[in-house]
Formats: sequence, structure tokens, C-alpha cells
Amino acid sequence: MSVEEPRPAPPTPAAGAPLLSVRDLHVTYPTDAGPLHAVSGVDLELAAGETLGLAGESGCGKSSLAAALLRLLPRGATVEGEVLLDGEDVLKMKPGALRAVRWSGMAIVFQGALHTLNPVQRIGRQIAEAIDLHPEDKRGPTGARVSELLELVGIPARRSRDYPHQLSGGQRQRVLIALALACDPKLLVADEPTTALDVMVQAQILSLLEDLQAQFGLATLFITHDLSTLAAACSRLAVMYAGRIVEEGPAREVFASPAHPYTRALAAAFPIIGDPAFRHNPSGLPGDPPGRELPTGCPFHPRCPVAREECPRIDVELWPAGEGRHAACVEVL
Repeated sequence: MSVEEPRPAPPTPAAGAPLLSVRDLHVTYPTDAGPLHAVSGVDLELAAGETLGLAGESGCGKSSLAAALLRLLPRGATVEGEVLLDGEDVLKMKPGALRAVRWSGMAIVFQGALHTLNPVQRIGRQIAEAIDLHPEDKRGPTGARVSELLELVGIPARRSRDYPHQLSGGQRQRVLIALALACDPKLLVADEPTTALDVMVQAQILSLLEDLQAQFGLATLFITHDLSTLAAACSRLAVMYAGRIVEEGPAREVFASPAHPYTRALAAAFPIIGDPAFRHNPSGLPGDPPGRELPTGCPFHPRCPVAREECPRIDVELWPAGEGRHAACVEVL
């Protein structure tokens, strides 16, 4: 193997034509020290009604990928590749078509509700604005639809006149979900939707998302650093490191038996409640993901506990690692 070897085809998607197909996606930010490659050649496919989890540490490119799907990246960022939604490239859409896709085709739930919701506008008005901007997707009077959406996510319709600060953190997150569902999207991108919440409320929001996904047949891209959450909530799991996908496969199998050393480190970082051995010897991964300057060869090799002599020289790709699984590690060859 060498850097001259051709790039293999992306993993086979679920049966049927994919709803979302991300092909060779690159996201680059300009910095004073030079370009920062946040996403480097990512391939993903998601079928209608499927749930895909995307895991990785902070700084691995997960949120940059999510923002690129909806063209929400900051000014100056460069995006290359394709983001095909129902066969149409989102990256090439004109503003009018893009505005429609952001609600009726694909919608996003962000991590911080307080930073997303308008603090001086009532929550009902914010949901109504999204509905009124897309009259082609309206289902009856706007007010009735707002009430329906709030009730759907477990908030009494009378709270539509409340401002965001009058709601709890969990309630604000439910409002974001209602807002994302306002125009019946086919795909929901949930970018760290529970990170800012306590454990009990996290469980409630996760349960709500699972119920909505099943009820409406939503395709869902669920992004978080919590591998155990993704294993429980998603059918497939992709693990991201240094802007690349390093492992992909059925969620429970990837979590229970990781093929990539990085995935093993993520899985081992979660505590086993009541296990004294874990309490006295907590697992962890030293160091941080690489920044602007990527290591040669496998980007994980400087932190890898099982790195081989050839790892700094081999340009790793997603190689077969079992039925329906792929990993970017020489260990699977």
C-alpha cells in the first residue's frame, strides 16, 4: 500500500436510493497561520427513515460537517464535494431553493437553545415565522399548527406566548425540535442536542427524538461525542477523527466491538457504574486531536496505543472490517 493507491468506493448504503449522499466533502477555514482543514474527504449515505450517529471528540469536524450540509458555515469557509439531497446538490442550489430545503427537506436542531432562539420574541411567533415563510408546506392555519407542534414535543400550547427565558433548558430544547419539524422535513440533523442538559432531561429528549423519528419516518443524523447514546439510539454509527471518518458500521456492533483504536478509546472512556476497578483506574486518551497541521500517514498514530512502524507512512482509507463495517486502520487488513 502507498499514497498512490486509488481511493476505494464509499461503503454500500442501506437498501434503496439514499435520501442523503455526501461525497468527498471538504471544509476549510482560513486562519492567520494558514488553512485549517476541518473536514477532509468525508463520504456518508443515509436512507429515508434511517438513523445515523456521528461520534468523535470536540475538534474532529462533526459540527462543521453538519453546518456544511445546510450551508450554514461562516463567511470565508470553503466547501468542496457534493451534498445530494434526493439527488439534488445542496451546495449548488440558488438561494430560493436552498431556503426551502433548509426546512422542508432538511432541518437542524442545535446544541444551545439559548443561543438559537430569539430572546425577545415569543416562542410561538418564532415557530410561526418558519411556517409562514414556507406557505407551500402549510397544513391549515398557522396558529393551529404552532399549537400542534408544541403539543407534539410535550409543551402545552398555552406556553406559545412565553419567551425563551421563561422556559427550562429541556423545554427550550423541545421548542427547537418543534421549530425543526415545522415544515415536515425528510431529514433531521441533531447536532449535540442534549449536551447542555442534565442526565434526566437528556434521557427525555432522546426518547422524544426516537418517538418522533419512528412516528414520522424521519431520517436522522445524530451528532454527539457520547458513543453509548448513539449505540442505543441509532441503527448505524460513524466515528470521526481529524476531519475524516475512521470507522463505520452497525451501531451496536461498533460500540461493543470497535475495529479502530480510536473508537476503542472512546468506548472505554465511558464509566461502568458500580465497577470499583473502573473508578480506581479510569480510562482515557492522552493528548488532543490534531489542529491545522495533520500528521503524515494515519492522523491518529501519534496518540494510538497500538501504532505500528508503518502507520506514519500509510495513507489509510476505510477498508472492510467485517460484514457491513469499515475502518481506517492497518489492523483490519
